[in-house]
Amino acid sequence: MLQKMTKEEFEKLVAAASEELPERIRAKIKNVAFLTEDKIRRRKKGELGLKLGESLLGLYEGVPRTERGSGYFGVLPDKITIFKEPIEEICASDPKKIRQLVFEVVWHEVGHHFGFDEPSIRKLEKERFFSNKFTHDK
Repeated sequence: MLQKMTKEEFEKLVAAASEELPERIRAKIKNVAFLTEDKIRRRKKGELGLKLGESLLGLYEGVPRTERGSGYFGVLPDKITIFKEPIEEICASDPKKIRQLVFEVVWHEVGHHFGFDEPSIRKLEKERFFSNKFTHDK
């Protein structure tokens, strides 16, 4: 097993992934904070109805752009949280695999910001994967 990343290294990776989104997407991301945590908190797992042993790689919390009306102003930023430990576990702490998975998870959570539900995002991911446009080789 490879050495785990530091919190700072992981934060830089998430920041880089968000900056590497296409400009047309980045330009439309408004009032969103990208955060990292080691893992989802027990209380939040309960709120989301996750079962024992289940975890998340990322979580979008906020008001999707499709639901923002004329009264949407003066609100706290939406949050996209990327969870370090489950990603490292899936990737066996391999930095290249972690970088790729972080990129994919950031894309996934940004999809929620734009109002896509889970089935729609999964469909888009599948299309991107099979068209070989879902790789991040930096």
